[in-house]
Amino acid sequence: MFKKIDHVEIVTDEPARSAAFYVEVLGFREKLRQEVKLPAGATLDIVYLDLGGTGIELLHYRGMPKSAAPKALQLGYRLMALEVDDMEEALEALKKRGIAASWGPREIDTYVRAEILDPDGYSIELREWKKPIR
Repeated sequence: MFKKIDHVEIVTDEPARSAAFYVEVLGFREKLRQEVKLPAGATLDIVYLDLGGTGIELLHYRGMPKSAAPKALQLGYRLMALEVDDMEEALEALKKRGIAASWGPREIDTYVRAEILDPDGYSIELREWKKPIR
């Protein structure tokens, strides 16, 4: 019945900056841009991105006040995770683009994980699986 996670929605107040990060830094591919007219004259701009069948919808509500991403653990959504082939190589490539790990890397038995932040301050986990889980 259920197949996969189709997409994750990320609300941003700077859609061009966010799209550039996900496409140019993380390697997502832009699939579609859409403008949706909302009641009372408001507009929602959507950029659909894809990475290996996993989608992100960058949402920009024109006129929405800016708010910061959560800075501490709390109930609700925490992060998304991207699998990497080689953690060291991934972190080095990000470092060359001025993006440092905000946490880790830390090796834990079957995997290595680290976290980075997107331009809006949302956490993105990077995970390298070391051996298969049974």
